[in-house]
Amino acid sequence: MYNDKRAHPKAKGKQGWDKTKLVSRHVTEGPAKAAARAMLRAMDLTDEDIHAPLVGVATCWNEAAPCNIALSRQAQSVKKGVDGAGATPREFTTITVTDGIAMGHEGMRSSLVSREVIADSVELTMRGHCYDALVGLAGCDKSLPGMMMAMIRLNVPSVFMYGGTILPGQFRGQDVDIVSVFEGIGKHSTGEFSDADLKELESVACPCAGACGGQFTANTMACVSEAIGLALPNSAGAPAVYESRDEYAAASGEAVVNLIRSGGPLPRDIVTRKSLENAAAVVAATGGSTNAALHLPAMAHEAGIKFDLFDVAEVFKRTPYIANLRPGGKYVAKDLYEIGGVGVVLKELLDHGFIHGDCITVTGKTLAENLEGVTLPGDQDVVFPVKNPLHPSGGVVGLRGNLAEEGAIVKIAGMSELTFEGPARVFESEDEAFEAVQKRDYSEGDVIVIRNEGPKGGPGMREMLSTTAALYGQGMGGKVALITDGRFSGGTRGFCIGHVSPEAAIGGPIGLLQDGDIIRIDAENGTLSVDLSDEELAARRAKWQPRKTNYNSGAIQKYAQLVGSARDGAVTHPGAKGETHTFVDL
Repeated sequence: MYNDKRAHPKAKGKQGWDKTKLVSRHVTEGPAKAAARAMLRAMDLTDEDIHAPLVGVATCWNEAAPCNIALSRQAQSVKKGVDGAGATPREFTTITVTDGIAMGHEGMRSSLVSREVIADSVELTMRGHCYDALVGLAGCDKSLPGMMMAMIRLNVPSVFMYGGTILPGQFRGQDVDIVSVFEGIGKHSTGEFSDADLKELESVACPCAGACGGQFTANTMACVSEAIGLALPNSAGAPAVYESRDEYAAASGEAVVNLIRSGGPLPRDIVTRKSLENAAAVVAATGGSTNAALHLPAMAHEAGIKFDLFDVAEVFKRTPYIANLRPGGKYVAKDLYEIGGVGVVLKELLDHGFIHGDCITVTGKTLAENLEGVTLPGDQDVVFPVKNPLHPSGGVVGLRGNLAEEGAIVKIAGMSELTFEGPARVFESEDEAFEAVQKRDYSEGDVIVIRNEGPKGGPGMREMLSTTAALYGQGMGGKVALITDGRFSGGTRGFCIGHVSPEAAIGGPIGLLQDGDIIRIDAENGTLSVDLSDEELAARRAKWQPRKTNYNSGAIQKYAQLVGSARDGAVTHPGAKGETHTFVDL
Protein backbone atom coordinates (compact mmCIF):
# COMPACT_ATOMS: atom_id res chain seq x y z
CA MET A 1 0.00 0.00 0.00
CA TYR A 2 2.83 2.40 0.78
CA ASN A 3 3.83 2.66 -2.90
CA ASP A 4 0.32 3.79 -3.92
CA LYS A 5 0.93 7.51 -4.54
CA ARG A 6 -1.60 9.65 -2.72
CA ALA A 7 -0.43 13.12 -3.70
CA HIS A 8 1.79 14.38 -6.47
CA PRO A 9 3.54 17.71 -5.90
CA LYS A 10 4.19 19.48 -9.18
CA ALA A 11 6.53 22.11 -7.76
CA LYS A 12 8.75 22.85 -4.79
CA GLY A 13 7.36 24.55 -1.71
CA LYS A 14 3.63 24.41 -1.03
CA GLN A 15 2.49 24.86 -4.59
CA GLY A 16 1.11 22.24 -6.92
CA TRP A 17 -0.25 19.60 -4.52
CA ASP A 18 -2.95 17.37 -5.97
CA LYS A 19 -5.38 16.91 -3.09
CA THR A 20 -7.92 14.69 -4.82
CA LYS A 21 -6.90 11.77 -2.60
CA LEU A 22 -6.09 13.72 0.54
CA VAL A 23 -8.67 13.97 3.32
CA SER A 24 -8.10 17.72 3.81
CA ARG A 25 -9.90 18.34 0.50
CA HIS A 26 -13.11 18.10 2.55
CA VAL A 27 -12.27 21.43 4.23
CA THR A 28 -10.08 23.26 1.69
CA GLU A 29 -11.19 22.57 -1.87
CA GLY A 30 -14.07 23.93 -3.95
CA PRO A 31 -16.73 26.65 -3.53
CA ALA A 32 -18.64 24.67 -0.89
CA LYS A 33 -15.67 24.93 1.48
CA ALA A 34 -15.43 28.72 1.44
CA ALA A 35 -16.62 29.00 5.07
CA ALA A 36 -13.95 26.58 6.31
CA ARG A 37 -11.31 28.44 4.30
CA ALA A 38 -12.50 31.72 5.82
CA MET A 39 -11.75 30.37 9.28
CA LEU A 40 -8.33 29.18 8.19
CA ARG A 41 -7.59 32.62 6.72
CA ALA A 42 -8.44 34.15 10.12
CA MET A 43 -5.30 32.40 11.41
CA ASP A 44 -3.17 34.02 8.67
CA LEU A 45 -3.05 30.99 6.37
CA THR A 46 -2.37 31.90 2.76
CA ASP A 47 -3.77 30.25 -0.37
CA GLU A 48 -0.61 28.14 -0.54
CA ASP A 49 -0.99 27.08 3.08
CA ILE A 50 -4.64 26.15 2.61
CA HIS A 51 -4.14 24.12 -0.55
CA ALA A 52 -1.14 22.22 0.80
CA PRO A 53 -1.61 19.09 2.96
CA LEU A 54 -2.64 19.85 6.52
CA VAL A 55 -0.49 18.06 9.10
CA GLY A 56 -1.64 17.66 12.69
CA VAL A 57 1.15 18.25 15.19
CA ALA A 58 -0.22 16.77 18.40
CA THR A 59 1.47 17.11 21.78
CA CYS A 60 0.65 16.25 25.36
CA TRP A 61 2.20 19.50 26.56
CA ASN A 62 1.10 20.70 29.96
CA GLU A 63 2.46 22.11 33.19
CA ALA A 64 1.58 19.03 35.22
CA ALA A 65 5.04 17.49 35.26
CA PRO A 66 8.57 17.71 33.81
CA CYS A 67 7.77 14.85 31.40
CA ASN A 68 5.66 17.12 29.21
CA ILE A 69 7.02 20.61 29.78
CA ALA A 70 9.44 20.53 26.83
CA LEU A 71 6.93 19.26 24.27
CA SER A 72 5.67 22.69 23.19
CA ARG A 73 9.22 23.76 22.36
CA GLN A 74 9.80 20.61 20.33
CA ALA A 75 6.48 21.04 18.51
CA GLN A 76 7.72 24.35 17.11
CA SER A 77 10.64 22.50 15.53
CA VAL A 78 8.30 19.88 14.10
CA LYS A 79 6.22 22.64 12.54
CA LYS A 80 9.32 24.15 10.93
CA GLY A 81 10.13 20.74 9.48
CA VAL A 82 6.62 20.32 8.09
CA ASP A 83 6.52 23.83 6.66
CA GLY A 84 9.97 23.55 5.10
CA ALA A 85 9.00 20.30 3.41
CA GLY A 86 5.99 21.92 1.73
CA ALA A 87 2.98 21.17 3.97
CA THR A 88 1.01 23.17 6.53
CA PRO A 89 1.36 22.27 10.23
CA ARG A 90 -1.59 22.63 12.61
CA GLU A 91 -0.63 22.27 16.26
CA PHE A 92 -3.02 20.93 18.89
CA THR A 93 -2.71 19.48 22.37
CA THR A 94 -4.30 16.75 24.43
CA ILE A 95 -4.21 15.68 28.07
CA THR A 96 -1.79 13.66 30.14
CA VAL A 97 -1.98 12.25 33.64
CA THR A 98 1.50 11.96 35.08
CA ASP A 99 1.98 8.89 37.23
CA GLY A 100 4.72 10.31 39.44
CA ILE A 101 2.24 12.86 40.77
CA ALA A 102 -0.91 10.72 40.52
CA MET A 103 0.75 7.81 42.37
CA GLY A 104 -0.55 6.52 45.67
CA HIS A 105 -3.95 8.25 45.82
CA GLU A 106 -7.27 8.40 43.99
CA GLY A 107 -5.72 10.35 41.13
CA MET A 108 -4.01 7.18 39.88
CA ARG A 109 -7.40 5.85 38.78
CA SER A 110 -7.22 8.43 35.99
CA SER A 111 -3.90 7.24 34.60
CA LEU A 112 -4.75 4.27 32.39
CA VAL A 113 -8.06 5.90 31.48
CA SER A 114 -6.03 8.80 30.09
CA ARG A 115 -4.45 6.51 27.46
CA GLU A 116 -7.89 6.03 25.92
CA VAL A 117 -8.77 9.72 26.21
CA ILE A 118 -5.51 10.69 24.49
CA ALA A 119 -6.11 8.29 21.60
CA ASP A 120 -9.76 9.32 21.32
CA SER A 121 -9.10 13.06 21.47
CA VAL A 122 -6.35 12.91 18.84
CA GLU A 123 -8.64 10.84 16.63
CA LEU A 124 -11.50 13.33 17.05
CA THR A 125 -9.31 16.36 16.31
CA MET A 126 -7.87 14.70 13.21
CA ARG A 127 -11.32 13.63 12.00
CA GLY A 128 -13.03 16.91 12.79
CA HIS A 129 -10.48 19.03 10.93
CA CYS A 130 -9.57 16.55 8.19
CA TYR A 131 -5.83 16.59 8.73
CA ASP A 132 -3.87 14.52 6.23
CA ALA A 133 -1.04 13.36 8.46
CA LEU A 134 0.09 13.34 12.06
CA VAL A 135 3.25 13.95 14.04
CA GLY A 136 2.65 12.99 17.66
CA LEU A 137 4.90 14.03 20.55
CA ALA A 138 4.49 12.46 23.97
CA GLY A 139 6.48 12.51 27.18
CA CYS A 140 4.80 10.53 29.95
CA ASP A 141 3.78 6.90 30.46
CA LYS A 142 0.29 6.58 28.95
CA SER A 143 0.73 9.37 26.43
CA LEU A 144 3.25 7.36 24.37
CA PRO A 145 1.00 4.36 23.66
CA GLY A 146 -2.06 6.63 23.48
CA MET A 147 -0.48 8.70 20.71
CA MET A 148 0.72 5.63 18.80
CA MET A 149 -2.71 4.00 19.15
CA ALA A 150 -4.28 7.06 17.51
CA MET A 151 -1.83 6.81 14.61
CA ILE A 152 -2.63 3.15 14.01
CA ARG A 153 -6.38 3.79 14.36
CA LEU A 154 -6.37 6.66 11.84
CA ASN A 155 -3.84 5.02 9.49
CA VAL A 156 -2.71 8.31 7.98
CA PRO A 157 0.98 9.12 7.35
CA SER A 158 2.36 9.41 10.87
CA VAL A 159 5.62 9.86 12.75
CA PHE A 160 5.93 9.49 16.51
CA MET A 161 8.48 11.36 18.60
CA TYR A 162 9.33 10.97 22.28
CA GLY A 163 9.79 14.16 24.29
CA GLY A 164 12.94 12.81 25.94
CA THR A 165 14.21 11.59 29.27
CA ILE A 166 15.20 13.62 32.30
CA LEU A 167 18.81 13.88 33.43
CA PRO A 168 19.65 12.02 36.65
CA GLY A 169 19.82 13.93 39.90
CA GLN A 170 22.75 13.80 42.29
CA PHE A 171 22.30 12.85 45.94
CA ARG A 172 25.40 12.46 48.09
CA GLY A 173 27.52 11.38 45.15
CA GLN A 174 24.97 8.97 43.68
CA ASP A 175 22.70 9.23 40.61
CA VAL A 176 19.05 9.34 41.72
CA ASP A 177 15.63 9.52 40.07
CA ILE A 178 11.98 9.74 41.07
CA VAL A 179 11.91 6.10 42.23
CA SER A 180 14.73 6.95 44.63
CA VAL A 181 12.31 9.38 46.27
CA PHE A 182 9.51 6.79 46.53
CA GLU A 183 12.01 4.41 48.14
CA GLY A 184 13.19 7.27 50.35
CA ILE A 185 9.67 7.47 51.74
CA GLY A 186 10.06 3.85 52.84
CA LYS A 187 13.40 4.66 54.48
CA HIS A 188 11.75 7.59 56.24
CA SER A 189 9.08 5.26 57.67
CA THR A 190 11.79 3.07 59.23
CA GLY A 191 13.74 6.00 60.65
CA GLU A 192 16.68 5.52 58.28
CA PHE A 193 15.90 8.92 56.73
CA SER A 194 15.08 12.05 58.72
CA ASP A 195 12.72 14.74 57.47
CA ALA A 196 15.80 16.70 56.37
CA ASP A 197 17.22 13.69 54.49
CA LEU A 198 13.99 13.18 52.59
CA LYS A 199 13.70 16.86 51.71
CA GLU A 200 17.30 16.90 50.49
CA LEU A 201 16.56 13.92 48.23
CA GLU A 202 13.31 15.31 46.84
CA SER A 203 15.04 18.61 46.08
CA VAL A 204 17.65 17.08 43.77
CA ALA A 205 16.01 13.97 42.26
CA CYS A 206 14.41 15.69 39.25
CA PRO A 207 16.78 18.42 38.02
CA CYS A 208 15.20 19.41 34.69
CA ALA A 209 12.57 18.70 32.02
CA GLY A 210 12.07 15.15 30.81
CA ALA A 211 10.42 11.85 31.67
CA CYS A 212 11.55 9.60 34.52
CA GLY A 213 15.10 8.50 33.82
CA GLY A 214 15.14 4.74 34.39
CA GLN A 215 13.75 2.05 32.13
CA PHE A 216 10.29 2.81 33.45
CA THR A 217 7.19 3.01 31.25
CA ALA A 218 8.06 6.21 29.36
CA ASN A 219 11.54 5.10 28.32
CA THR A 220 10.28 1.57 27.68
CA MET A 221 7.64 2.80 25.25
CA ALA A 222 10.16 5.21 23.71
CA CYS A 223 12.32 2.19 22.87
CA VAL A 224 9.20 0.53 21.49
CA SER A 225 8.56 3.49 19.17
CA GLU A 226 11.88 2.86 17.41
CA ALA A 227 11.69 -0.93 17.51
CA ILE A 228 8.19 -1.01 16.03
CA GLY A 229 9.16 1.49 13.31
CA LEU A 230 6.87 4.47 14.06
CA ALA A 231 9.73 6.80 15.11
CA LEU A 232 12.87 7.95 13.34
CA PRO A 233 16.04 6.03 14.25
CA ASN A 234 17.79 7.44 17.35
CA SER A 235 14.94 9.87 18.08
CA ALA A 236 14.11 8.18 21.39
CA GLY A 237 17.49 8.72 23.00
CA ALA A 238 18.45 12.34 23.55
CA PRO A 239 17.40 13.84 26.90
CA ALA A 240 14.63 16.41 26.75
CA VAL A 241 16.92 19.36 27.43
CA TYR A 242 19.40 18.54 24.63
CA GLU A 243 19.20 20.75 21.55
CA SER A 244 19.65 17.69 19.33
CA ARG A 245 16.10 16.70 20.26
CA ASP A 246 14.83 19.74 18.36
CA GLU A 247 16.76 18.57 15.32
CA TYR A 248 14.97 15.21 15.51
CA ALA A 249 11.69 17.10 15.85
CA ALA A 250 12.33 19.04 12.63
CA ALA A 251 13.38 15.83 10.89
CA SER A 252 10.15 14.16 12.05
CA GLY A 253 8.13 16.98 10.49
CA GLU A 254 10.01 16.62 7.22
CA ALA A 255 9.64 12.83 7.32
CA VAL A 256 5.85 12.94 7.65
CA VAL A 257 5.59 15.14 4.54
CA ASN A 258 7.74 12.63 2.67
CA LEU A 259 5.25 9.96 3.74
CA ILE A 260 2.40 12.03 2.27
CA ARG A 261 4.32 12.36 -1.00
CA SER A 262 5.04 8.66 -1.30
CA GLY A 263 1.72 7.44 0.09
CA GLY A 264 3.38 5.69 3.00
CA PRO A 265 4.34 3.42 4.56
CA LEU A 266 1.28 3.96 6.73
CA PRO A 267 1.00 2.88 10.37
CA ARG A 268 -0.75 -0.38 9.53
CA ASP A 269 1.97 -1.21 7.01
CA ILE A 270 4.45 -0.70 9.84
CA VAL A 271 2.62 -2.26 12.80
CA THR A 272 2.51 -5.97 11.93
CA ARG A 273 2.81 -9.15 13.94
CA LYS A 274 6.55 -9.17 13.30
CA SER A 275 7.09 -5.54 14.32
CA LEU A 276 5.06 -6.14 17.48
CA GLU A 277 7.40 -9.02 18.27
CA ASN A 278 10.32 -6.64 17.75
CA ALA A 279 8.71 -4.22 20.19
CA ALA A 280 8.23 -6.94 22.80
CA ALA A 281 11.83 -8.04 22.31
CA VAL A 282 13.24 -4.59 23.08
CA VAL A 283 11.12 -4.44 26.24
CA ALA A 284 12.54 -7.80 27.37
CA ALA A 285 16.11 -6.95 26.40
CA THR A 286 16.06 -3.68 28.34
CA GLY A 287 14.25 -5.00 31.43
CA GLY A 288 11.44 -2.61 30.59
CA SER A 289 8.13 -1.85 32.24
CA THR A 290 5.46 -4.50 32.74
CA ASN A 291 3.04 -1.89 31.42
CA ALA A 292 4.26 -2.76 27.92
CA ALA A 293 2.26 -5.97 28.30
CA LEU A 294 -0.85 -3.75 28.37
CA HIS A 295 0.18 -1.27 25.72
CA LEU A 296 1.46 -3.60 22.99
CA PRO A 297 -1.80 -5.62 22.90
CA ALA A 298 -3.73 -2.32 22.80
CA MET A 299 -1.64 -1.06 19.87
CA ALA A 300 -2.09 -4.40 18.08
CA HIS A 301 -5.84 -4.13 18.65
CA GLU A 302 -5.90 -0.85 16.73
CA ALA A 303 -4.37 -2.68 13.76
CA GLY A 304 -6.74 -5.66 14.03
CA ILE A 305 -3.95 -8.00 15.16
CA LYS A 306 -4.33 -10.46 18.03
CA PHE A 307 -1.27 -10.01 20.23
CA ASP A 308 -2.26 -10.52 23.84
CA LEU A 309 -0.32 -10.85 27.09
CA PHE A 310 0.63 -14.46 26.33
CA ASP A 311 1.97 -13.51 22.90
CA VAL A 312 4.02 -10.76 24.52
CA ALA A 313 5.24 -13.17 27.21
CA GLU A 314 6.31 -15.70 24.60
CA VAL A 315 8.65 -13.12 23.08
CA PHE A 316 9.89 -12.15 26.55
CA LYS A 317 10.74 -15.79 27.27
CA ARG A 318 12.99 -16.20 24.23
CA THR A 319 14.73 -12.80 24.37
CA PRO A 320 17.90 -12.26 26.44
CA TYR A 321 18.04 -9.43 28.96
CA ILE A 322 21.08 -7.34 27.98
CA ALA A 323 20.61 -3.68 29.00
CA ASN A 324 21.82 -2.78 32.48
CA LEU A 325 19.16 -0.15 33.18
CA ARG A 326 17.27 0.91 36.28
CA PRO A 327 15.31 -0.13 38.23
CA GLY A 328 16.79 -3.63 37.97
CA GLY A 329 20.20 -2.43 36.77
CA LYS A 330 22.73 0.33 37.18
CA TYR A 331 22.15 2.98 34.51
CA VAL A 332 19.56 5.49 33.27
CA ALA A 333 18.37 6.36 29.77
CA LYS A 334 20.99 9.11 29.33
CA ASP A 335 23.70 6.49 29.73
CA LEU A 336 22.16 4.34 26.99
CA TYR A 337 22.01 7.41 24.73
CA GLU A 338 25.68 8.15 25.35
CA ILE A 339 26.79 4.72 24.07
CA GLY A 340 24.64 4.96 20.93
CA GLY A 341 21.00 4.72 22.01
CA VAL A 342 18.34 2.07 21.60
CA GLY A 343 19.77 1.22 18.18
CA VAL A 344 22.68 -0.47 19.96
CA VAL A 345 20.25 -2.85 21.69
CA LEU A 346 18.30 -3.44 18.48
CA LYS A 347 21.44 -4.16 16.44
CA GLU A 348 22.72 -6.67 19.00
CA LEU A 349 19.32 -8.43 18.92
CA LEU A 350 19.22 -8.29 15.11
CA ASP A 351 22.71 -9.71 14.68
CA HIS A 352 21.77 -12.75 16.76
CA GLY A 353 18.33 -13.42 15.30
CA PHE A 354 16.13 -12.08 18.09
CA ILE A 355 14.26 -9.49 16.00
CA HIS A 356 12.94 -9.29 12.44
CA GLY A 357 15.08 -7.01 10.30
CA ASP A 358 12.74 -6.96 7.31
CA CYS A 359 10.01 -4.84 8.96
CA ILE A 360 9.34 -1.55 7.18
CA THR A 361 9.64 1.73 9.14
CA VAL A 362 8.66 5.39 8.77
CA THR A 363 11.92 6.04 6.95
CA GLY A 364 10.68 3.85 4.10
CA LYS A 365 13.60 1.55 4.87
CA THR A 366 13.59 -1.69 6.80
CA LEU A 367 14.68 -1.90 10.41
CA ALA A 368 17.83 -3.71 9.31
CA GLU A 369 18.64 -0.93 6.83
CA ASN A 370 18.14 1.68 9.55
CA LEU A 371 20.62 -0.18 11.76
CA GLU A 372 23.40 -0.49 9.18
CA GLY A 373 26.66 0.74 10.67
CA VAL A 374 25.49 0.46 14.29
CA THR A 375 27.87 -1.52 16.50
CA LEU A 376 28.02 -2.58 20.13
CA PRO A 377 30.69 -0.39 21.76
CA GLY A 378 33.40 -2.04 23.81
CA ASP A 379 34.62 -0.96 27.24
CA GLN A 380 31.14 -0.30 28.63
CA ASP A 381 28.61 -2.23 30.76
CA VAL A 382 25.39 -0.46 29.80
CA VAL A 383 24.51 -3.02 27.08
CA PHE A 384 25.90 -6.53 27.35
CA PRO A 385 26.58 -8.84 24.40
CA VAL A 386 23.86 -11.39 23.66
CA LYS A 387 26.51 -14.08 24.21
CA ASN A 388 27.02 -12.81 27.76
CA PRO A 389 23.58 -11.51 28.84
CA LEU A 390 22.48 -10.31 32.24
CA HIS A 391 19.91 -13.11 32.09
CA PRO A 392 19.24 -15.61 29.28
CA SER A 393 15.52 -14.77 29.14
CA GLY A 394 13.77 -11.43 29.18
CA GLY A 395 13.63 -9.02 32.06
CA VAL A 396 9.84 -9.42 32.12
CA VAL A 397 8.00 -12.75 32.43
CA GLY A 398 4.40 -13.85 31.89
CA LEU A 399 2.74 -16.12 34.46
CA ARG A 400 -0.27 -18.41 34.34
CA GLY A 401 -2.02 -20.78 36.72
CA ASN A 402 -5.15 -21.34 38.79
CA LEU A 403 -4.73 -17.88 40.30
CA ALA A 404 -4.28 -16.21 36.89
CA GLU A 405 -6.13 -18.14 34.19
CA GLU A 406 -5.88 -15.14 31.85
CA GLY A 407 -2.33 -14.35 32.87
CA ALA A 408 -0.17 -12.09 35.02
CA ILE A 409 3.17 -10.37 34.58
CA VAL A 410 6.35 -9.89 36.63
CA LYS A 411 9.59 -7.98 36.05
CA ILE A 412 12.55 -10.19 36.98
CA ALA A 413 15.28 -7.75 35.91
CA GLY A 414 17.79 -7.52 38.75
CA MET A 415 16.26 -10.41 40.73
CA SER A 416 18.31 -13.42 41.81
CA GLU A 417 15.54 -15.58 43.33
CA LEU A 418 12.77 -16.41 40.86
CA THR A 419 10.48 -18.50 43.10
CA PHE A 420 8.48 -17.55 46.17
CA GLU A 421 5.94 -19.34 48.37
CA GLY A 422 4.07 -17.92 51.32
CA PRO A 423 0.75 -17.19 53.01
CA ALA A 424 -1.60 -14.61 51.56
CA ARG A 425 -2.08 -11.32 53.39
CA VAL A 426 -5.16 -9.92 51.69
CA PHE A 427 -6.04 -6.23 51.23
CA GLU A 428 -9.10 -4.90 49.41
CA SER A 429 -7.30 -1.84 48.00
CA GLU A 430 -3.88 -0.29 47.63
CA ASP A 431 -4.74 2.27 50.31
CA GLU A 432 -5.28 -0.49 52.88
CA ALA A 433 -2.03 -2.18 51.89
CA PHE A 434 0.03 1.02 51.98
CA GLU A 435 -1.28 1.88 55.43
CA ALA A 436 -0.31 -1.59 56.70
CA VAL A 437 3.13 -1.35 55.12
CA GLN A 438 3.76 2.07 56.66
CA LYS A 439 2.90 0.52 60.05
CA ARG A 440 4.96 -2.58 59.18
CA ASP A 441 1.82 -4.62 59.82
CA TYR A 442 2.96 -7.62 57.78
CA SER A 443 5.45 -10.46 58.20
CA GLU A 444 8.52 -11.54 56.31
CA GLY A 445 7.52 -14.33 53.92
CA ASP A 446 4.00 -12.97 53.31
CA VAL A 447 2.48 -12.70 49.85
CA ILE A 448 0.72 -9.34 50.01
CA VAL A 449 -2.46 -9.45 47.89
CA ILE A 450 -3.96 -6.17 46.67
CA ARG A 451 -7.23 -6.73 44.84
CA ASN A 452 -10.15 -4.74 43.42
CA GLU A 453 -7.59 -2.60 41.55
CA GLY A 454 -8.12 -4.05 38.04
CA PRO A 455 -9.38 -2.17 34.99
CA LYS A 456 -13.04 -2.57 35.98
CA GLY A 457 -12.69 -2.98 39.71
CA GLY A 458 -10.39 -0.08 40.44
CA PRO A 459 -11.78 1.35 38.30
CA GLY A 460 -8.72 2.35 36.31
CA MET A 461 -6.07 -0.24 37.28
CA ARG A 462 -3.90 1.83 39.59
CA GLU A 463 -0.14 1.39 39.87
CA MET A 464 1.27 0.19 43.19
CA LEU A 465 4.61 2.02 43.25
CA SER A 466 3.97 3.75 46.58
CA THR A 467 3.48 0.39 48.29
CA THR A 468 6.26 -1.51 46.51
CA ALA A 469 8.76 1.31 46.93
CA ALA A 470 7.92 1.56 50.62
CA LEU A 471 8.55 -2.18 51.01
CA TYR A 472 11.86 -1.84 49.21
CA GLY A 473 12.81 1.17 51.27
CA GLN A 474 12.11 -0.90 54.42
CA GLY A 475 14.57 -3.52 53.21
CA MET A 476 11.83 -6.06 52.47
CA GLY A 477 12.02 -6.06 48.66
CA GLY A 478 13.15 -9.69 48.45
CA LYS A 479 11.55 -10.89 51.67
CA VAL A 480 7.89 -10.51 50.73
CA ALA A 481 6.04 -10.85 47.44
CA LEU A 482 3.11 -8.81 46.19
CA ILE A 483 0.38 -9.75 43.72
CA THR A 484 -2.40 -7.54 42.37
CA ASP A 485 -5.00 -7.27 39.64
CA GLY A 486 -3.76 -3.69 39.33
CA ARG A 487 -0.54 -2.50 37.70
CA PHE A 488 2.98 -1.63 38.71
CA SER A 489 5.09 1.32 37.74
CA GLY A 490 7.96 0.65 35.41
CA GLY A 491 10.02 1.76 38.40
CA THR A 492 8.82 -1.11 40.59
CA ARG A 493 11.36 -3.70 41.68
CA GLY A 494 11.14 -6.77 43.89
CA PHE A 495 8.88 -9.82 43.58
CA CYS A 496 5.79 -7.97 42.34
CA ILE A 497 3.18 -9.62 40.10
CA GLY A 498 0.62 -7.45 38.34
CA HIS A 499 -2.22 -7.68 35.80
CA VAL A 500 -3.63 -10.79 37.52
CA SER A 501 -6.60 -11.78 35.37
CA PRO A 502 -9.49 -12.42 35.63
CA GLU A 503 -9.64 -9.54 38.07
CA ALA A 504 -11.42 -9.63 41.42
CA ALA A 505 -14.26 -7.37 40.23
CA ILE A 506 -15.60 -10.06 37.90
CA GLY A 507 -15.08 -12.98 40.28
CA GLY A 508 -11.53 -13.92 39.35
CA PRO A 509 -9.66 -16.23 41.72
CA ILE A 510 -7.70 -13.33 43.23
CA GLY A 511 -11.04 -12.11 44.60
CA LEU A 512 -11.59 -15.44 46.38
CA LEU A 513 -8.36 -15.51 48.37
CA GLN A 514 -8.34 -15.47 52.15
CA ASP A 515 -5.59 -14.67 54.63
CA GLY A 516 -3.30 -17.66 55.03
CA ASP A 517 -3.93 -19.29 51.64
CA ILE A 518 -0.59 -20.55 50.34
CA ILE A 519 0.46 -18.88 47.10
CA ARG A 520 3.27 -20.18 44.89
CA ILE A 521 5.09 -17.97 42.36
CA ASP A 522 7.55 -19.50 39.90
CA ALA A 523 8.94 -16.94 37.47
CA GLU A 524 11.37 -19.52 36.11
CA ASN A 525 8.56 -21.76 34.84
CA GLY A 526 5.95 -19.01 34.45
CA THR A 527 3.35 -20.13 37.00
CA LEU A 528 1.18 -18.42 39.62
CA SER A 529 -1.03 -20.67 41.75
CA VAL A 530 -2.83 -20.96 45.06
CA ASP A 531 -2.91 -24.21 47.03
CA LEU A 532 -6.68 -24.65 46.79
CA SER A 533 -8.71 -27.32 45.01
CA ASP A 534 -11.06 -26.52 42.18
CA GLU A 535 -13.90 -27.51 44.49
CA GLU A 536 -12.85 -25.06 47.19
CA LEU A 537 -12.50 -22.24 44.66
CA ALA A 538 -15.96 -23.06 43.26
CA ALA A 539 -17.48 -23.04 46.75
CA ARG A 540 -15.95 -19.65 47.51
CA ARG A 541 -17.09 -18.28 44.16
CA ALA A 542 -20.69 -19.29 44.93
CA LYS A 543 -20.58 -17.03 48.02
CA TRP A 544 -18.69 -14.16 46.35
CA GLN A 545 -20.28 -10.72 45.97
CA PRO A 546 -18.82 -7.87 43.87
CA ARG A 547 -17.40 -4.93 45.78
CA LYS A 548 -19.17 -1.60 45.46
CA THR A 549 -17.39 1.41 43.97
CA ASN A 550 -17.68 5.13 44.54
CA TYR A 551 -17.27 5.80 40.80
CA ASN A 552 -20.83 5.74 39.50
CA SER A 553 -20.74 8.62 37.01
CA GLY A 554 -18.25 10.50 34.87
CA ALA A 555 -15.29 9.38 32.80
CA ILE A 556 -14.04 6.67 35.16
CA GLN A 557 -17.49 5.07 35.43
CA LYS A 558 -17.81 5.11 31.65
CA TYR A 559 -14.39 3.48 31.33
CA ALA A 560 -15.33 0.73 33.79
CA GLN A 561 -18.39 -0.14 31.70
CA LEU A 562 -16.38 -0.45 28.49
CA VAL A 563 -12.98 -1.81 29.47
CA GLY A 564 -11.92 -5.39 28.79
CA SER A 565 -9.36 -7.75 30.30
CA ALA A 566 -5.77 -6.78 30.99
CA ARG A 567 -4.81 -9.85 28.94
CA ASP A 568 -5.98 -8.04 25.80
CA GLY A 569 -4.62 -4.62 26.73
CA ALA A 570 -7.57 -3.21 28.73
CA VAL A 571 -9.12 -1.81 25.55
CA THR A 572 -12.50 -0.09 25.29
CA HIS A 573 -13.68 -0.51 21.70
CA PRO A 574 -13.74 -3.22 18.99
CA GLY A 575 -10.60 -2.01 17.22
CA ALA A 576 -9.78 -2.47 13.56
CA LYS A 577 -11.71 -5.74 13.40
CA GLY A 578 -14.91 -3.78 13.97
CA GLU A 579 -14.27 -1.24 11.21
CA THR A 580 -16.37 -0.84 8.08
CA HIS A 581 -14.34 2.17 6.94
CA THR A 582 -11.24 4.11 7.95
CA PHE A 583 -10.69 7.81 8.53
CA VAL A 584 -9.44 8.48 5.01
CA ASP A 585 -12.61 6.95 3.53
CA LEU A 586 -14.66 9.93 4.77
